[in-house]
Amino acid sequence: MKAAAYELERVSSVNEALSALARDEFYKAIAGGQSLGAMLNLRLAQPERLIDLHGIAELRAATVQGDELVLGSMTTHAAIEDGRVPDVTHGMLAHVAHGIAYRAVRNRGTIGGSLCHADPAADWISAMAVMGATCEVVGPQGARMVPAGQFVRSAFEPDLNPGEVLARIRVPRFSAKARWSYRKHCRKTGEFALAIVTGVVDPDRGIERLVLGALDGPVKIHSGTGLYARLADPAARAALLDAPESGLSYERRAWHGDLLASVVADLGAKQ
Repeated sequence: MKAAAYELERVSSVNEALSALARDEFYKAIAGGQSLGAMLNLRLAQPERLIDLHGIAELRAATVQGDELVLGSMTTHAAIEDGRVPDVTHGMLAHVAHGIAYRAVRNRGTIGGSLCHADPAADWISAMAVMGATCEVVGPQGARMVPAGQFVRSAFEPDLNPGEVLARIRVPRFSAKARWSYRKHCRKTGEFALAIVTGVVDPDRGIERLVLGALDGPVKIHSGTGLYARLADPAARAALLDAPESGLSYERRAWHGDLLASVVADLGAKQ
């Protein structure tokens, strides 16, 4: 199947993009096109206009500003995987990027496009939440900051109002003692995850954070002092997974349970 006819509009600045988005509501913005391209060909998406963000150089920039890495939303997975952006996470960013799909996808796919597509199984949704990142959204009313853990409202529904684009992702710098773990379950390499569990312990910043991802909706975030000491108890892990608010099916509880035990083992040894 081929895509329905549409008008392609290329923009070269954020202001141009915002002007194009404001023209009408019959548009889709395209970043790397690794998800939207397939949807167009299957006619699951049939916009009248496609606004190509690839030419916006400022959205491909990655710089360290103070204690944050500021990633342009058009930064590709491959750029992160290859270390072409500064690393403030002791290798976590590159590790997550390397596990996304296949190299051909990583060459074109972007971190911003992945977050805005808002597939709950996408790696960056869970990873950015556990890192405590912030999404910088720009639109007609100016810029606003959204915690990455709240950016996905529900499956395929990002926190973007009409006329807005995700411009940058701000990732806090891990301290020297910070440790992380990222585990996921896929049926085969390159597929979207069926379960994700990831954690960060950063004692110098007072952070113990755990994220359950690849759910039917937003990620589940758990945090607090002594979190991993408590979760060393299998009964505590079972209670967390069995809680009604977890939203996990029986099958998913098994997948997430195995991954949770591994993450706790990774991060709980040096409390």
